[in-house]
Amino acid sequence: MSERPWPRPLQAGDRVQLAAASSALQGEAISRLEAGIRVLQRWGLEVENHPNLERHWGYYAGTDAERRADLLPKTPLVACVRGGWGSARLLEQPLMDAFLGAPAHWLLGFSDVTSLLWARQAAGLPGGIHGPILTSLAAEPAWSQERLRALLFGEPLPSLVGTPWQMGQAEGPCLVGNLTVATHLLGTPHLPDLRGVILLLEDVGEAPYRIDRMLSHWRLSGALQQVAGIGFGSFSDCESDEEDARDPERSFALEAVLQERCGDLGIPLVAGLPFGHQCGNAALPIGRRGRLDGERGELTLL
Repeated sequence: MSERPWPRPLQAGDRVQLAAASSALQGEAISRLEAGIRVLQRWGLEVENHPNLERHWGYYAGTDAERRADLLPKTPLVACVRGGWGSARLLEQPLMDAFLGAPAHWLLGFSDVTSLLWARQAAGLPGGIHGPILTSLAAEPAWSQERLRALLFGEPLPSLVGTPWQMGQAEGPCLVGNLTVATHLLGTPHLPDLRGVILLLEDVGEAPYRIDRMLSHWRLSGALQQVAGIGFGSFSDCESDEEDARDPERSFALEAVLQERCGDLGIPLVAGLPFGHQCGNAALPIGRRGRLDGERGELTLL
């Protein structure tokens, strides 16, 4: 499928629509969302009111049909309000066809929204941004907020710096996402072409043995062997549990799992890049070409 042009950069006065595509909002999430909306408004953007932010269907932010309707673009930016679980269910219907028939637009989110960002990329639809959801945006440090603003408004972005793990350089389209969500796209038509990509992964709340299991799935499917380089973001709360930590000879630390499962691929590896669930979630455009430098520990958008 031929790829469409990227959406135009935003400008002051552009409208933003809110999309509740995953888990339901509840409790303090509403006030965090309001704070995130104020950040967008300070950038000169006009945020449209959502008809029912407290909508829910079980633990989802509405039925599949309601959540799918939130995503149908009517503005230059569709901003997801939170993650959780549920966006992958929306791919059971031809959601990408609706996106392809709409004007070019940006979709902002991360975590559970990985399924939508990757499905867009697989469909040849650029404009996905792996970056703060609106319930986390106000808590982001100033540099992270400014990076997202610069990306949306078409301004240059600085390189991200992590810890070099394996030497070499690789260039290719950046594919950024949550490891758990992305793993469940393997074997589906919503997995983008992995050949030559810079794969950038993060996760939260997964024990090392589960990360080992997921990366083994990637290896057994042949998926991991296709990528040109791997960058790891934050893996928050992913260390061994207290019982395993008391007997380190019978467990593996997170770092050991990541290095062992990826270290024999002969490609550059960089860890500790500032994106993911840890505060300081650097916005990254899905599909934009980047360079991963395993010697300097840098990720640069080209």
